[in-house]
Amino acid sequence: MSYARSQIQPHKHLGQLRLVLLLIMISLFSSGCSTIKSWFPEEVDKTKSWSASKLYAEAKANLAEGEYQSAIELYEKLEARYPHGPYAQQAQIETAYAYYKYEEPESAIAAADRFIKLHPRHANVDYAYYLRGLITFPARKSVFEFIFPQDESKRDPNSSLESFNYFSELIRKFPNSRYSNDALLRMRYLRNKVAKHEMHVAHYYMRREAYVAAVDRASYVVEHYQQTPAVSDALLVMIEAYKKLDQPRLAQDAQRVYDYNAHKFHENVYYEEESVIPGIPDWIKPEE
Repeated sequence: MSYARSQIQPHKHLGQLRLVLLLIMISLFSSGCSTIKSWFPEEVDKTKSWSASKLYAEAKANLAEGEYQSAIELYEKLEARYPHGPYAQQAQIETAYAYYKYEEPESAIAAADRFIKLHPRHANVDYAYYLRGLITFPARKSVFEFIFPQDESKRDPNSSLESFNYFSELIRKFPNSRYSNDALLRMRYLRNKVAKHEMHVAHYYMRREAYVAAVDRASYVVEHYQQTPAVSDALLVMIEAYKKLDQPRLAQDAQRVYDYNAHKFHENVYYEEESVIPGIPDWIKPEE
């Protein structure tokens, strides 16, 4: 019994010694970090004494120069220190714009939504509605995409639908807004794009010989996307699918509709292949 005790006790003391050494090392490390930190002066916030107008002017200058992260930081400091008054309101909407330019769409949408919620009767609240549509609008084609073109209508249309709904809300609530004309152009482009996406799906069904599904998708385009280039394609798909389904009367009906409207199909349409997606006009800037 005494032999077993003599074998166990040294290991127990060794473990206690290690624990004590570990605690000493942690204490020395912590005090050493504090000492090292004391060698360097704390970073001074040069904006600490700035007025609301000074913060706003500097943020605006950063925004104009494309220094979006710096602009966002200054706008947020302005709102935190001076939460009331016109500078804070302007900082809120310009923060949304800065996030948009900084390519952080979720933060931009959140900032625009917040402005709408806090200032529903603001003189420029229509800009916040318009900005949400811009944020979700499909990006303009890059140089790479012009060299190796891709059909954007084949992509997921959810973003296009979201952008369309935002622009639609702007026009519904502010029909006389200065942004309405540009919003309408974008909506027309988006509508054509989504209709074309529906036809990509219809053609996929045709290739898979799922003719009933192809007819359903094509007829949906005819019903819901009138005055888009996709309507003529939809009718042609319906004609072919009805023939495959051995439904000659329905095929003839679709053919009659196609023939009757053939002269209208390509009038006053907006083709993404023939036109550049409208950019942001020079006057699309947050107003002071």
